[in-house]
Order: sequence, then structure tokens, then C-alpha cells
Amino acid sequence: MAKTLIAYFSRADENYFAGAMRYVKVGNTEIVCDIIRELIPSDSFKIEMKQPYSPVYMTCIDEAKKDLRAKARPELVTMPDSIDAYDTIVLAYPNYWGTMPMAVFTFLEAYDFSGKTILPLCTNEGSGMGSSERDIKRACPGAEVKSGLPITGGHAANAKSSVQRWLTANGLL
Repeated sequence: MAKTLIAYFSRADENYFAGAMRYVKVGNTEIVCDIIRELIPSDSFKIEMKQPYSPVYMTCIDEAKKDLRAKARPELVTMPDSIDAYDTIVLAYPNYWGTMPMAVFTFLEAYDFSGKTILPLCTNEGSGMGSSERDIKRACPGAEVKSGLPITGGHAANAKSSVQRWLTANGLL
């Protein structure tokens, strides 16, 4: 039986929503991953940095930009021992400077994704998937990277129908 892993990076604290800042206890990406977990049998892994970005949004984006420019690979709190048991990986993340947070690259570069299917999901406030699909293909040679699902972060809690259509189109629902 095919197994699915939801690997995701999500950020709570102060976030940007359609031109305004507000504090959230659960990040938008995690909210969408919770919807996926309700819909399909899966395991999940939260990608967390040992040295997380600032809870202050403007400082966080400056830190993320610095990491992007440096091509940093932040150390993670923990990593799965293996991803061998999974056929499909739903890879979910916010759009940071037109791609994934650098911690997601740390996760991807730690494993061999050959023969696996990766379904990218990107929360954003208008920038869509950015270059993340292309970046995943480069980081995961041998994987089949499907078309991603961009979700506007401010609408994450209401994304169930979009998520259902995407999972159905990719044979998971």
C-alpha cells in the first residue's frame, strides 16, 4: 500500500495578511496540512529550525533573505530516520523570497527522492509558487514533481475544496 508523508515548514507568530500584520498561533501552512491530514491517511513531519527566525515579521523576512542569499542550510531540530517507506511526499511551505524557506532545502538535500512523487503546496500572499517547483526538481533528481498548489495564506482555513480537487487530481483522494 502506498504511503504518504506530509513534510511541512510553517511559521506562526507575526505574519503578513493582505497588507496587514497580525499574530497567529498556528501558521497558514500548518492549517492547510491539518486539512490534508483530515482527508487522507498520512504521516507528517514538521520541518523546524534549531535557530528559528524572529517572531517579528519584518525581522523574519530579513533573516530569511540573508539565508537565501547565503544559500544557507539551517540545522533542523530533528529529521526522519528515513523516507524509504513513502511513495508520495506532500511538501508544504510558505513562499519566502520567491521560493521555499532554506530549511526546506536542508530537508530535501538529506534524502534520496528517486522514484518518489512530490506534491508541492505553497502558502503565499499573492506570489504563488515562485520558483519553488523548479527548485524542488533540482534538489530532488529522480523524483516526479507534480504541479503545485498555491494557497493564499489568508484563506488557508477555507482551502478544503481546493485541497480536495488537488488531492483528487493527484490520485490521493
